Amino acid sequence: MSQVIGFDFGTHSIGVAVGQTITGTASPLAALKAKDGQPNWDAVEKLIKEWQPEFLVVGLPLNMDGTEQPLTDLARKFANRLHGRFGVRVVLQDERLTTVAAKETLFGRGGYKQLQKGKVDSAAAQLILEDYFNQN
Repeated sequence: MSQVIGFDFGTHSIGVAVGQTITGTASPLAALKAKDGQPNWDAVEKLIKEWQPEFLVVGLPLNMDGTEQPLTDLARKFANRLHGRFGVRVVLQDERLTTVAAKETLFGRGGYKQLQKGKVDSAAAQLILEDYFNQN
């Protein structure tokens, strides 16, 4: 079974999820803290060693009309760094509306107490991965 790790890139927090290509499902993992978009690369390496993903999926933040925004370039750089550091194939996935959908899902499960930043980011990473599986 092929594992895939998905990332919801942010400058302060990077959501992480793991999924399986066979089932097309994903589960959130703990979000990574980031400083100016830079995670603790040792923590990323630990995730990659633990899950041994076939490839990685990074959410690409776009405006609703499909145009790029400042965060789009930073997410691309993050994806390039992942590939450069770990030699794993990285796929970019349109992530429009995933954070909104993640908040709605979490709120539905437990109200405001579920809306902690790390939980939202990792739930968004889960949705990014599942969107990728549904489109491929």
